[in-house]
Amino acid sequence: MQSPTTLSVIIVTWNGLAHLPRCLACLCPQLPPDAEVILVDNASTDGTAPWVREHYPHVRLLALGRNTGFSGGVDAGLRVARGQLILLINDDAFAEPGCVDALLEPMRCDPALGSASATLLFAHRPDLVASAGITMRRDGVALDLWAGRAVAELPDAPCPILGPSGGAAIYRRAALDDAGGIPPEFFAYLEDADLALRMRLRGWPSVAVPQARILHIYSATAGQGSPLKQRLLGRNRIRMLVRCLPTALLARCLPHILLYDALACAYALLRGQRAMLAGRLMALAELPALVRQRRAIQARATAPKTLINWLQPPPPPWQNLRDAKHLDAILAGRQA
Repeated sequence: MQSPTTLSVIIVTWNGLAHLPRCLACLCPQLPPDAEVILVDNASTDGTAPWVREHYPHVRLLALGRNTGFSGGVDAGLRVARGQLILLINDDAFAEPGCVDALLEPMRCDPALGSASATLLFAHRPDLVASAGITMRRDGVALDLWAGRAVAELPDAPCPILGPSGGAAIYRRAALDDAGGIPPEFFAYLEDADLALRMRLRGWPSVAVPQARILHIYSATAGQGSPLKQRLLGRNRIRMLVRCLPTALLARCLPHILLYDALACAYALLRGQRAMLAGRLMALAELPALVRQRRAIQARATAPKTLINWLQPPPPPWQNLRDAKHLDAILAGRQA
């Protein structure tokens, strides 16, 4: 049996060879000497596996026979990881110098801390934040914390948050296991929000670390606004809300949730975009299984009444459109 190590890094990739060399080149020099790097290859066809074997022989390559998505890939990596701390980073994310030490510091200082989020910056606009973790509203919408905020305006010290973004997060293994881990069936999107809610239900706090900075190519795999992304977001939203919101909180938030879903689906259908509705219908077909999962999750909740403190009031409907257009404007800059 292999001995445990301080830190296990899990990188999930699928045809990501265009960005992976830079990801590893930025990350590996920052790691502690006893850290292990696990690269989960989701059946790539772009030569990822042979390239890694040649250029990074110390990286543990876990080659899967099919594409299991980000969630399935992380789950596979966790099954073989030996670290007391687990660092997740996307293959299209590039850690700036000092990032890993900045993430490790709060985890070492506070044994009760369950997770910490790095601060993702837009690769083409490194002066702007893409995400510093997860924030959530009472209409069930999970959003990127501080998205679009100027880096110059960031606080100097770690700040309490709901939970980290899975694209650049460090977890205490004991906390991650205690909360039930990553749901592999999500495939991609909102698995980190689902985990954040479950960790909060179990009483595990989280912080954003402004000084742990990572450049990120936003939606490089599925594409911003692609039908695949919209279908997965629609499905996983329902899964997350059914599984994770305590009964009293779900009842309180349900009018906001239903209003958002009605408006979002109507807007999408008017634009000829059916993927969002299709995803929600897929989740509703799973409702009996989701209710069983819900019972198991809620039965283990130790801090259900505190979750409301992390849910923000929903904005007026037109603000959703305004925020989406603002993100589109930022992303349009990378095409220029």
